[in-house]
Amino acid sequence: MASVTLDGAAIRDEAGFHAASRAAFGLPDYYGDSMDSWVDALSYLRDDEGMTKFRLKPNELLQIVIDNTSALRAAAPDLLAEIEYCVGGINERYEDYGEKPALQLVLR
Repeated sequence: MASVTLDGAAIRDEAGFHAASRAAFGLPDYYGDSMDSWVDALSYLRDDEGMTKFRLKPNELLQIVIDNTSALRAAAPDLLAEIEYCVGGINERYEDYGEKPALQLVLR
């Protein structure tokens, strides 16, 4: 299983989340630093679009681990809730296209 880890203690706001995501996911230079852009990029994990450094097989999951979740929750509780919501929405997109979910969010 592919895995990426974000440090919740280092993420204080949405800008920090997008900076961390750029590095961890290998997002392209044209990435828009918004949750819509994040959702779009992670919706192509099984395609040849090159939106991330990951290319998942048909049934493979990308595990997104957020360490120090309590620090992120304290600094930006709405952001953490939005991340959880977006991961669910991304997985629904995959299911809408007849595929298995692609993401597993692990909060530690």
